[in-house]
Amino acid sequence: MMPSQPLTPDISAAMMAAQVGKYRWTICSLVFFATTVNYLDRAVISLLKPYLETEFKWNSGDYANIEIAFKLAYSLGMLGVGRIIDKLGTKIGYALSTFLWSLAAIGHAFVSSTLGFSVARAFLGVTEAGNFPAAIKTIAEWFPQRERALATGIFNSGSNVGAIIAPLTVPLIAETIGWKWAFVITGALGFVWLLLWFVFYEIPARQVRLSKAEFDYIHSDVDDLAAVAVGSEPRVSWFKLLTYRQTWSFVLGKFITDPVWWFYLFWLPDFLNKQYGLKGTQVAFPVAAVYILSSIGSVGGGYIPLRFMRGGMPAFRARKLSMLVIALCVFPIVFAQYLGQLNMWLAVLVIGIAAAAHQAWSANIFTTVSDMFPKRAVASVTGIGGMAGGLGGILLTALVQKRMFVYYESINQLDKAYFIMFLICGGAYLLAWVLMHFLAANMKPIDLDATTPPAA
Repeated sequence: MMPSQPLTPDISAAMMAAQVGKYRWTICSLVFFATTVNYLDRAVISLLKPYLETEFKWNSGDYANIEIAFKLAYSLGMLGVGRIIDKLGTKIGYALSTFLWSLAAIGHAFVSSTLGFSVARAFLGVTEAGNFPAAIKTIAEWFPQRERALATGIFNSGSNVGAIIAPLTVPLIAETIGWKWAFVITGALGFVWLLLWFVFYEIPARQVRLSKAEFDYIHSDVDDLAAVAVGSEPRVSWFKLLTYRQTWSFVLGKFITDPVWWFYLFWLPDFLNKQYGLKGTQVAFPVAAVYILSSIGSVGGGYIPLRFMRGGMPAFRARKLSMLVIALCVFPIVFAQYLGQLNMWLAVLVIGIAAAAHQAWSANIFTTVSDMFPKRAVASVTGIGGMAGGLGGILLTALVQKRMFVYYESINQLDKAYFIMFLICGGAYLLAWVLMHFLAANMKPIDLDATTPPAA
C-alpha cells in the first residue's frame, strides 16, 4: 500500500482525523490490554507479600532481594529486547514476549523456596521487558506525531488498570483458593491477549482492514512520507545511538524517574500495612484509588501536549512545558505522612496525585523517542532507556531501600524510611526535567544517515 500525495496545509489536523477511519485506536486498545496484563502480573507479588512472608519467613531484606532480581533481569532484558523487536517486527516480537512472560507468571505458583522466587522473578523480568519497546514501536507505526502522546497515555494507563485489578482480585483469590492460584489465573490472561493479537494485528502496510484514507493520515508527517517512499531501512547500532545527546536525554530521564514508579508498585501495600495496619483485602480500595488516579493522569498527560499543539505551539515546546508542569505536580508527596496523620485517605490522595503525575510524565517521555528518532530505531532507544530505568530502580533498592528499610525496621522507626523515600520521589522529576532540557533543548529530530550527530 502506498501513500497518496501529502495533505495540503489548509486542512487542519482535526479535519483530517474526522475524515479517516479509527482502526488505529483498535490497535491502541490491544496495546492497552497487553500493558494491563503486564502490570497485573508484576504487581501480584506485592499483594501476596504478607502470605509469602508467613510461609517463607521473609524480612524486608529478603523481599528487597527478590525485587532486585526482577529489576536486574528487566534491565538486562530491556537492552536486548528492543533490538529483537526491531529485527522481528512488532507482530512477532510482541507476541513472543507476552507468551514468555505469561509462562513466567504462572511459574511462580510452582516455586517452593525464596531462591526459587528470585529465579521466577528474574525470568518474569527479562520477558516482561518486551512490552514497552514493542508498545512504543507499535504506536510510532500506527499514529502520526500529533496523536502519539495521547495514544501512549491511553495504552500506558493499562499499567494503572492492571494495578487496580490486582488489589481487587489477588487478595480475594488468595483468601479463597490460595496464593498459588493468584499467579496462575493472572498469568493465563496473557494467552487471551495472544489470540486477539493474531486476529487483529498487522502493520499498516499489510493491514487489509485499514482504509487508504487512514493509512495516509497515519503517514502524514513529512518524515513518514519519505520513509514509506524509501521502503525498508537498515537497523542502527547501539553504539551509534549512544553518540546522540537525544538518546542520553531519554536515558537519564528514565534512570531518575522510573525508580519512583517501582517504589509505588512494590512498596505501596507495605506502606499501608505498616503505617495504618491494613491487611489482606483491606488494602484493596486504597491501592485501587491510587491507580485510578494514575489512569486519569496517564490519559490526561497525553492530552496536555496535544492541546498545546492544537493551539499552535511547536511539538517540542508543548512536550517540554507539559513535562515541567507534571514534574511540579509530584512534589506534594513529601507531605504524604503529615497528611496521613490527619486522615489516611489524605495520604492516599497525595500519593495518587504523584502516581498520576508519573504516568502523565511517562506518556510524554516515551513519546520523546518517536519525536526525535525514526521508527526503525524507536524500539532500540526505548530498550536502552528502559534498561537505564531498571538500573536506577536497582540502585535505589540496593543502596537506599534495602539498607534503609532494614535499619529503620530494626529500630521500629520505619516511618522515617518512608519519609526519606517520599523526599526522593518529590524531587526526582524536576531533576530529570532539568537534565533533559540541557541535553535536548529542542528535541531536534535525528537523521541517522548523517555522517556526524547533530546538536540536540
